[in-house]
Amino acid sequence: MCNTNRSRREVLRIGIACGASLLAPQPSESHSTSSRPGAPVISEFPALAQTINNRELIYFDTAATAQRPRHVIDAVSDYYRSENANPAPNLHSLARRSLEIYERARASLASFIGAKDPLEIIWTRGTTEGINLVAATWGEANIGRDDEIVLTVAEHASNMLPWQLLAKRKGARVRYLDVLDDGKLEINSLPKLLTEKTKLVCFSHVSNVLGIINPAAELCRIAHAAGAKVLMDAAQSVPHIAVDVQNLDCDFLAFSSHKMMGPMGVGVLWVRRAILDQMPPYQAGSNMAHAISRDDWEYSEAARKFGAGTPNVCGAVGLSAAIEFIRTLDYQRMWTHEQEVTKHLLEVLSENKGIRLVGGRETQNRISLFCFTTDAIEPDELARRLDQYGIAIRAGDMASLPLLERFGVKRAARASLYVYNTTEQVDEFARKLRLILKN
Repeated sequence: MCNTNRSRREVLRIGIACGASLLAPQPSESHSTSSRPGAPVISEFPALAQTINNRELIYFDTAATAQRPRHVIDAVSDYYRSENANPAPNLHSLARRSLEIYERARASLASFIGAKDPLEIIWTRGTTEGINLVAATWGEANIGRDDEIVLTVAEHASNMLPWQLLAKRKGARVRYLDVLDDGKLEINSLPKLLTEKTKLVCFSHVSNVLGIINPAAELCRIAHAAGAKVLMDAAQSVPHIAVDVQNLDCDFLAFSSHKMMGPMGVGVLWVRRAILDQMPPYQAGSNMAHAISRDDWEYSEAARKFGAGTPNVCGAVGLSAAIEFIRTLDYQRMWTHEQEVTKHLLEVLSENKGIRLVGGRETQNRISLFCFTTDAIEPDELARRLDQYGIAIRAGDMASLPLLERFGVKRAARASLYVYNTTEQVDEFARKLRLILKN
């Protein structure tokens, strides 16, 4: 059993002894038992030990927010217990330590996504704010009348509405790349959408409705060949697969902490340095300016000019701890486990003739996420009924109504799994789903 009473230095880096074998089968376990790989991980997530309606919690709502491992909870708690201060250099010890922790977290994020410079990392409140920041700064400066912004119909509202607002303000046009019946993007149609007026192409690395991993590097290549910049919404990809901004060759990348086991209220926007240096500030205030006078001021360099006000140091600490936890688990082992539960989930959904999946049935190139509908019961009621059995799923339009309408529905149920879910849980979900639909 790992000691949870770690020192504050240990909190900032997960011990190998605490997690290196979290996904490995235990010596007494059979390698053929499909539910076992996730079982050791569950004990690291205190929230998953509770009961809901006198039933053991089965949490199938990770695409909305992931549960937090003990390592992240301890990191946040220890920061407030012994490191809390408003960060500043050359002042008292706590202020200096808080600044060091904050900047160390920024460097950890840069390394995690392959950024060349930690000052390309802008702290935000989440994916939504990151995308709005780009629209309000780079977009205002670079999008003009009759210019075009290309989105996909599979975008979350957070990667659609900011661009619609910008287009209305600037007299620009938003165009859309459609999806095929299997949920894959009509990538062959993208070159025909791009013109000399196209300034920006925006797409989700992974759709929060379809779960499909889009061919990001290819999309970036096509967009750049037409002279457009590229923004990627990586909210649903970073929790599941390794993301390297150099290999993908995007220009902007936004994601949230809470979907990858970190705290709510903090996120990351990465911007290529050459572009970042040309962007004006998003908000003004302390910590992002110097040489302030009654008439003028100078803003700080690179990402620092977007750091107005007291920073969310604790959020950065928690996100850094989540990264350490993911690194200890290892993306490849996580993916192997997720593929197992993904295939099993598809099997149990497919065997029920009353269920219609939204999009395709491919499992090789998708995260463990499926949206579905049934004539027997409305999605929201299904979610409430499953909750009576301690099973948490999402229901609604997933903030992606245009995509759902593409498939002829307005609302859907969604089951989204993660590293802490097991095939045994999928079986229990299937049993209760059959019971509800039968009645």
